[in-house]
Amino acid sequence: MADDEQDDQKEYRWETGYEKTWEAIKEDDDGLLDGAIAEIIQKAKRKRQADKTKQNRLGMMRHMFIVLDCSESMSVPDLKPTRLLCTLKLLEIFIEEFFDQNPISQLGIIALKAKRAEKITELTGTSRVHLKALAGLANVSLTSEPSLQNGLDLALKTLKVVPSHASREIVIIMGSLTTCDPVDINLTIDELKRERIRCSVISLSAEIHICRYLTQQTMGTFGAVLDDAHYRDQLLSQVDPPPAAKTQDNSLIRMGFPHSKNEVEGKDAPLSMCMCHIENIDEPSELSTTGHHCPQCNSKYCELPVECQCCGLTLVSAPHLARSYHHLFPVPNFEEMPYESVPPAAPDCGSLRKCYGCIKVLSPVTDKSVFKCGYCKQFFCIDCDIFVHETLHACVGCNTIPGVAGLVYQKQGGKAASKAAGNMQQQQQQHQQQQAQMQLPSTSKQRSQFNM
Repeated sequence: MADDEQDDQKEYRWETGYEKTWEAIKEDDDGLLDGAIAEIIQKAKRKRQADKTKQNRLGMMRHMFIVLDCSESMSVPDLKPTRLLCTLKLLEIFIEEFFDQNPISQLGIIALKAKRAEKITELTGTSRVHLKALAGLANVSLTSEPSLQNGLDLALKTLKVVPSHASREIVIIMGSLTTCDPVDINLTIDELKRERIRCSVISLSAEIHICRYLTQQTMGTFGAVLDDAHYRDQLLSQVDPPPAAKTQDNSLIRMGFPHSKNEVEGKDAPLSMCMCHIENIDEPSELSTTGHHCPQCNSKYCELPVECQCCGLTLVSAPHLARSYHHLFPVPNFEEMPYESVPPAAPDCGSLRKCYGCIKVLSPVTDKSVFKCGYCKQFFCIDCDIFVHETLHACVGCNTIPGVAGLVYQKQGGKAASKAAGNMQQQQQQHQQQQAQMQLPSTSKQRSQFNM
């Protein structure tokens, strides 16, 4: 018993026993580690998919700042061609995917240069602005070391004024092992915790204590990349909306669905300028007859979604809302099963075991685990399983086999109805308890009269 207590008190790696930690990553037949790293990535994806179904209350309107390290450490060529160029290329993919999955959210970029923080782009919902800014960062001079605190303070000033019903996040891409801060960074971390701003860190070098502490205090995530494929997976994991904070306010948000004016009383619409480019020097507005008109003030915009500059109304389209809310109703996780559980095809087809999604012939070597949908009972390979849950957001078998889709919606509707009935019953019980407490006497004199 004493030895067990001593082992529990050991918190540091050098205080524990001898462990062969390198045996967790094994080489393949060609002496490469690509297979082991791919297996780590797939296990992380499966874990994220399992966590999605545990939390249905998500922050749908997201306001995120990406804090990018532009110090001397980003010139290291361990990620080809350099850390900075690899990061910029992956950020382009991330921005496109972020606005595709979160069309009513906003994004901003902050660069850490020479112990200072510079805001590259403001919070905006237009991906074109961020992609153009990233192209300009490719030629930036990488000198000195970063200041993590200055970057957090700059993002904090903007996110402070964001409405409380929106999700506020900071994603930090850190290449340096050090940070040069003007004062104690713990003061900034405490303020971020009070403001309930979620901070996540992706380290390109190694685990850093202050970054790990920052993510723990603000309920964020921390990850250290292994290679460019793992880096891409770590970055794209920030696309899905995080669980909403318990103190996050619920409120109704006014949104407008713009209309297009192609004809006015049988004539062509007049030439006009859009509000989104009217003050843009680089891309000035041009006269055109097409555009999206705000239903409240009739201002014209060339793309959606956008916040009206005249009346402040959020302008969206129906597909934008549909893409935003599919996170609330994720596809149920498929059941992981061994390869032998897949039934073979008919003899005239070669008696092969195939994936229902991509029709790939399953192999007992590379496809040791297959995944079965609980509704349509079809089997999928791991690539199709990840594609269905992360990109398609709909089961292929349930939507192609006649009658299965209706069964799925009926079961989901029955679960929702039973949950709503349970919530209503709980509210009625709470209401009856409040009424009973209101009827009880409060003062001692009233209690004595009540007892008599």
